[in-house]
Amino acid sequence: MLLVVTYSRAARQSLRNICRTHEAAVVRRFGRAALLTETEFGAFQALRLQAKHGEAVQIEQTQPFNEFEAVPETVRDAATAYEQRDQSAVPYTAFATGREFPAPEEMKQTEL
Repeated sequence: MLLVVTYSRAARQSLRNICRTHEAAVVRRFGRAALLTETEFGAFQALRLQAKHGEAVQIEQTQPFNEFEAVPETVRDAATAYEQRDQSAVPYTAFATGREFPAPEEMKQTEL
């Protein structure tokens, strides 16, 4: 998919117009940003927007997030267990202490 982010009022208006006019090219819209289909037409719309508004438009190519390929099982298990905890006020650091879950500091330092 193509992520298009706008940084000016005029660029946001143009993005809204593109999203309304070419709904089939839009995967999802987020106000000042939109995900466009990864097709030549989606790229055409994104590049057209950038040609009109210059640096007020950023285009990035994204790829779907596959948690089973990108995230270790220990992190997935920790997320599930933490959300199923008995006391919702317990911070993750306290929850993970004494268990075989990764520490927050460790996760912050490890790239996917």
